[in-house]
Amino acid sequence: MCTIIGFKEVTVSGKGQIVIPKELRRTTFPEGSQAVLVAYTDHMEIRPLPYVLEKMECALISENAFAQEWDTPEEDKAWENLLEHAAEYQHKKKD
Repeated sequence: MCTIIGFKEVTVSGKGQIVIPKELRRTTFPEGSQAVLVAYTDHMEIRPLPYVLEKMECALISENAFAQEWDTPEEDKAWENLLEHAAEYQHKKKD
């Protein structure tokens, strides 16, 4: 479980830039480190690149193996109706 170490207000510049306050970046983003911006529909997170790669390692390794089994017209047909149900669910959830 992650522990929140602080909240700081930042301002987005005209170029879409923000500055991570020094007291927060020292612990998580030392100078020269790489980060990933994860965008959601309602917010964004900045994560250290090694953290994201570690979490995605299994998915990245498995992608080719799963594609061989699941990326077929038969599988697309089998899952087709679930996409419709998911869209209906999302629409109802907004109401």
